[in-house]
Amino acid sequence: MSVSMRPSQALRLWQQVAVSEVETGGHDLSMRQLAILLTIYLDPPPHTVRGLAARLGVTKPVVTRALDTMGEWGLVSRQRDEADRRNVLIRRTVEGALFVERFGDVVIEKARDLPQ
Repeated sequence: MSVSMRPSQALRLWQQVAVSEVETGGHDLSMRQLAILLTIYLDPPPHTVRGLAARLGVTKPVVTRALDTMGEWGLVSRQRDEADRRNVLIRRTVEGALFVERFGDVVIEKARDLPQ
């Protein structure tokens, strides 16, 4: 699927999605947290702190802090990898899946509302 937008339209879409998220008063995710969350839900597992840090070009403590917050909100969970106890596996949750699905719905809705 190919989407064609001018830069101003893409930025307007991003603005409208951000405004909608602020207005709903839900989880206030940083850009970094959103990138981590979407990577967990859109890329195939398994996901580890080490792997997410490498994928996003950030340090492991950065990922850990983001996961701490998202874990408190129920968007992800962590579990020690029984096969390699040095690894911590990041798990999807029902609440996180619903959040990501709703977020996708907001993007679609705001994209439809964009002036052509």
